[in-house]
Amino acid sequence: MELLLNEQLKNLRAENDDFTDYFRNTIIPQLFIDKNLILRKFSPAAMKQFNLTPDSYNSSISDITNNLRYPSIIKNIKWVMATSRILEKEIQTTDLCWYQMNIIPYFKGKDNEPNGVIVTFIDITNRIKDLKEQEKLIAEYETLLDTIAHDIKNRLTSMTLSIQMLKESDFDDHEEVRMDLDSLDRGVNKINLIIGELFASRNQKYKYEAVDELLNIEHILEDVKLALIKEIANTNTSINLDIGCSEIMFPRRQLRSIIYNLVSNSIKYRSLDRNLKISIKTIQEDDYFIISVKDNGVGIESVKQKKIFSKFYRIADTIEGSGIGLHLVKTLVTNAGGKIELESEFGEGSEFKIYLKTKCKDVFKPI
Repeated sequence: MELLLNEQLKNLRAENDDFTDYFRNTIIPQLFIDKNLILRKFSPAAMKQFNLTPDSYNSSISDITNNLRYPSIIKNIKWVMATSRILEKEIQTTDLCWYQMNIIPYFKGKDNEPNGVIVTFIDITNRIKDLKEQEKLIAEYETLLDTIAHDIKNRLTSMTLSIQMLKESDFDDHEEVRMDLDSLDRGVNKINLIIGELFASRNQKYKYEAVDELLNIEHILEDVKLALIKEIANTNTSINLDIGCSEIMFPRRQLRSIIYNLVSNSIKYRSLDRNLKISIKTIQEDDYFIISVKDNGVGIESVKQKKIFSKFYRIADTIEGSGIGLHLVKTLVTNAGGKIELESEFGEGSEFKIYLKTKCKDVFKPI
């Protein structure tokens, strides 16, 4: 019996040594916190986010200070241990770096109940910069193509008609003029062909990218908030989430563009008399996944509400923008078989409701 106990203790020590070696050598910031919120292990990389020393072992995590702008970490750890579910969140540090934080339940024993959690941090600062650049490039790309469609194509059409009228005139004694008109006609046709190919490649690109994925709406909202993080901070904007339906089948880039444009517009058209509050809510209604974006901004006059989805229409020329954001939102929604509704009171705020023809896949209410 004693030999068996010694063998078990030996194996236990070996497992503990392996566990300790892993934490000591990994370059990923990680913490192992037991079910009593006591810090049992941590990787050296975690010392950058937490004020840790070799004496920090066996300390309560609530007593350890950190440089995370994330006051609900203790609450989230308790939630993971209570539900045995993994929690993922993008969080920021006081030095303005961004991390993907994962809180993973750690199971032990025959009852398979959580014995604690492992918390990991992955640096996503470059990803956030890429998101901002991507949204900027998409907006510039759309503006360029719509400018081509709106301005250049109209002028080319007028030139084509004028050339045809001139060619039908009597230029029998002006062969050089006729030759110049033929050359001009060929040039205009070539430009029209190039523009046609440009729009064809654009449509093909969108067709390729518009692949439905199982998306978590919280992750899309985090992407949008991260892409607008400077604007949100500079305007003291608060965003409240009420997630009744969490997962949706939809193209990732399109859903992000829809929400990005709505939130961005709320920030642009905020009231200077009060802090901006944006409420984002998702619910399931019949066959529609509904996303509501409501704000307490300046609102929209009733005579302008029918025009705001028109291409290049802008409510106010003093506000920066191209006038294609809401047009793009409506196009993406209607092309997906959905619809968009607006309720607005001038001086009070606006609410946009996006109806997407898809079933809610899950219900997950974040902490």
